[in-house]
Amino acid sequence: MAINPMEQFAVKPIVPLHIGHYDVSFTNQSLWMCIVVGAITLFMTMATSRRALVPSRMQSMAEISYEFVANMVGGAAGEDGLRFFPFVFTIFMFVLFSNFLGLLPGSFTVTSQIIVTFTMAGFVIAMVVVTGFLKHGIGFLKLFVPKAPFLLLLLLVPIEVISFFTRPISLSVRLFANMLAGHTLLKVFASFVIALGGAGLLAPLAAAPMFLIVAITALELLVAFLQAYVFAILTCIYLNEALHLHDHH
Repeated sequence: MAINPMEQFAVKPIVPLHIGHYDVSFTNQSLWMCIVVGAITLFMTMATSRRALVPSRMQSMAEISYEFVANMVGGAAGEDGLRFFPFVFTIFMFVLFSNFLGLLPGSFTVTSQIIVTFTMAGFVIAMVVVTGFLKHGIGFLKLFVPKAPFLLLLLLVPIEVISFFTRPISLSVRLFANMLAGHTLLKVFASFVIALGGAGLLAPLAAAPMFLIVAITALELLVAFLQAYVFAILTCIYLNEALHLHDHH
């Protein structure tokens, strides 16, 4: 077993492939993204195949997920935002399954890669910008002009612009950092268990980090859900701003 806790995040090629000077190999990251998509597809297909009046456990989970995201979108973005329900639901389920499957032994956590989370965050902001211009035209730029005296606007407008365009960074780093930190901590405590387990008289002390691993794993399950929720709810909030321009109704 590797002692380096960061080795679990290494992207390794499974099918090496190069096009010119570009490396387009099929990696373990690509594999687990396919597994995540496949798991979501299988779950939703099996959950909705029967559509029983008395739902099974799987159907109940799917219906709860659907209603949870629908209420989130409706509450954060209003009725206009419900048209984006498929988009938000897809993001929520992808992040949720990526986080949960990443906790399996020997798996790869897709959302621990900054390139993945940044790409999703960039796509969200691009959707917000396109939505804003399609609905308001050039008036979308009012989003960067808060109600304030003219002299203050000279300071506030640049701040609003910078704040808006740093959202992909904050949105992606939040998810990436939480997954990276939690999995690293689990790996570190696992190495403590192995080291103490082979330490002779100190072997009984291995129980302490073992209990901590159980507690941290339970916490990671909660964090996995919360991070999916935070990513989705912030997406809804950003879309709400594009639709309603804060107080510019």
